[in-house]
Amino acid sequence: MGNRKFCQSCSMPLDNTALLGTEKDGSFSQDYCKYCYQHGAFTHPGFSLDDMKQHMTSLMDKQKMPEDILEAAISRLPHLKRWSGKDPGSIR
Repeated sequence: MGNRKFCQSCSMPLDNTALLGTEKDGSFSQDYCKYCYQHGAFTHPGFSLDDMKQHMTSLMDKQKMPEDILEAAISRLPHLKRWSGKDPGSIR
């Protein structure tokens, strides 16, 4: 993955600040995208890892993403902060 940053919930590339989620104080989250994290909380707090996989598959299918991109994104999920237990505020 090199120096490229990815959302630590959904693995979306965080290529610019417009994609960053926000903390409670309004500052940008350095770990999560705006689709997963807003105002210091997850947008889908009850999601399990399997729920996230299904959600991402549905969204990426609708966007006609290539299968290899979907597989790469899904394969990263278990290693991300939210799902690996490295984020003490995450719900798994």
